[in-house]
Amino acid sequence: MNFEVLIPITLFICVTYAIKAVVDARTRAKLIAGNGSEELIRTLVQAEAQQRRHTSLRWGILFVALGLGFALIEAFGWTEVTPGVIAVLLGMTGLGNLLSYAASRKLA
Repeated sequence: MNFEVLIPITLFICVTYAIKAVVDARTRAKLIAGNGSEELIRTLVQAEAQQRRHTSLRWGILFVALGLGFALIEAFGWTEVTPGVIAVLLGMTGLGNLLSYAASRKLA
């Protein structure tokens, strides 16, 4: 496998994440410096915390569903990439997304 292709992709992802982190930090600093009310700041922090919890819940459920999909592929003894194998993985990904949506609605 040609790993030299992954270097620019990884660099792009890192630069994008760094820009997002700087913009978010600058926005928070402007809110605090602009004499934002304590209630506004508390609401912002609580919303971000809830968003982080929901994001980790979503990825956790999605990875468990994909793990189950790979376990099914292994259990059936499929060794080649076929439309059936891809369908199992896509189906489990969709099921994981639906489960995470249901879980986030239940928590909200």
